[in-house]
Amino acid sequence: MIYIVEDDAEIRELEVYALKSSGFESKAFESGKALDEEVKEMVPDLFILDIMLPGEDGLSILKRLRTQENTKNVPIIMLTAKSSELDKVKGFDLGADDYIAKPFGILEFVSRVRALLRRAGGLKLEPVESAQISLGGIVIDEGTRVVTVSGEVVDLTYKEYELLKLLMSHPGLVYSRQQILEKIWGIDFKMDTRTVDMHVKTLRQKLGEQSSVIQTVRNVGYKAQ
Repeated sequence: MIYIVEDDAEIRELEVYALKSSGFESKAFESGKALDEEVKEMVPDLFILDIMLPGEDGLSILKRLRTQENTKNVPIIMLTAKSSELDKVKGFDLGADDYIAKPFGILEFVSRVRALLRRAGGLKLEPVESAQISLGGIVIDEGTRVVTVSGEVVDLTYKEYELLKLLMSHPGLVYSRQQILEKIWGIDFKMDTRTVDMHVKTLRQKLGEQSSVIQTVRNVGYKAQ
């Protein structure tokens, strides 16, 4: 089940139709208040939130969902007319997993939804592992998906965790931005690689004094060292 919060009736209907045509169940709401009532009954597999909403905006809803125990790990896509880097970074800082700017193509919209659900759903099917990955002062526990930095637990979004795990699993190996998109986002079409840069930026902020573990390889991509 996918929950959508969108105040524009035409766009809301288009999103629901596109998802239904692709085999997804979805419910759409005009406001965060209506969404909250539904979440009390059932937690969805994915949230799609518009930022520009009357009353409580999408970023506020995002922040609240990330603080609630039953929704803190549910994938979230932000869908908005705003497309500046500052808006995107703010959304990623609050815990968004992906960001689509309006106007958007229906095929891309559905592909992004499918990719995020595939990645999230795939994790649920994998056996729990007890292995740990460590580099510098960062430790990833794969069984619990807990990340600690210098002994302190760090709260990462789904994409941030997967990105950190990818790089730390292969220290010294350089991944291009496109390779990271394909491995973490699971997409096979051309996407703005700045999405990777924004995730790296917010991840580094959360890693604090250990942020240097993720290194930029000029004109190529990133590696962990």
